[in-house]
Amino acid sequence: MRATPRSATARKREKPQAHLAAPRDLHAMEARLVDALPDEPGWQYEPKWDGFRCLAWRDGGAVELVGRSGKELTRYFPEVAARLAALAPERFILDGELVVPQGKTLSFDSLQMRLHPAESRIKKLARETPATFITFDMLADQSGRSLVDAPLNARRAALEAFHAAIGEQQGLRLSPYTRDIRTARRWLDLAGGALDGVVAKRVDGRYEPGERAMLKVKRLRTADCVVGGFRYASNSRQVGSLLLGLYNGEGKLDHVGFTSAIPQHERAPLTRRLEALVAPPGFTGKAPGGPSRWSTERSAEWQPLKPALVVEVRYDQVTGERFRHGTALLRWRPDKAPADCRFDQLQRAARPSTLINDIVER
Repeated sequence: MRATPRSATARKREKPQAHLAAPRDLHAMEARLVDALPDEPGWQYEPKWDGFRCLAWRDGGAVELVGRSGKELTRYFPEVAARLAALAPERFILDGELVVPQGKTLSFDSLQMRLHPAESRIKKLARETPATFITFDMLADQSGRSLVDAPLNARRAALEAFHAAIGEQQGLRLSPYTRDIRTARRWLDLAGGALDGVVAKRVDGRYEPGERAMLKVKRLRTADCVVGGFRYASNSRQVGSLLLGLYNGEGKLDHVGFTSAIPQHERAPLTRRLEALVAPPGFTGKAPGGPSRWSTERSAEWQPLKPALVVEVRYDQVTGERFRHGTALLRWRPDKAPADCRFDQLQRAARPSTLINDIVER
């Protein structure tokens, strides 16, 4: 049966779309977060690159790039679509990661800048910071035949044959894999910066669209942060999240993220404790709700606090001097002086230069 990726934007476009033999509503197979890599036989390990997950469809002259959620990405990465359209094979579906190399690491900030409404801006960025597509799975081969039900080892063989057929291509790379747990653990030690962790897949497993059929392990870090403010929960007068800060080199407190992992039974007494400390300005450097294309009315609604409380949180990635995702609240640190909560405590991500050089910078 012939089908297209599920994308409302793509369906509305007038230009030709990619049509291939594949299950309807095909979405990327996802991963479930676990604490440790499985070490029994039958697992394949791959780097989890720090980029945008993407399914790349081609049928004849039509190319589509579709994000994990079904979002149409083609217009944001025209250089990648053009490279795929220029390849000799005219039919395929590839699963991979869109990344932007920057020195010996990858720039997630540069990826986010691509999600811009102005086509002229996107074209400018495509020229100045071209993206690379790192492939790690193949869902339809060069004949258009679906590989979704094929085991991983067969899909990997088809992917390697595809890369052998097209030869060396700028901006298109084949991700490495290993079945040696020791190598996978070394990759995990490098996580951060370019690598977001390590993924484990069953060698005999089929591709399960939209299901968390893979396992992923991330290298998590901790930081002591000043509570510079808080937000009330929606439609409530109890605390919903704590706003976190670190002191910069000028001695000013910058907002770096939030944590909302507050047990329900602690919210009422914590709210009273926080309300007793309300006093402007809270953050003396970068503050929550600053101008950005992600700002909302709610992002400006927060209560400033005296810099008196310190919490230890767990985080995964830092982007643009902010925690990229929400953090996990581990414990309060009454023994820690707020002035000691500085940016220099953050663990700098190891740069996996060998992998970057071998895979991205060729």
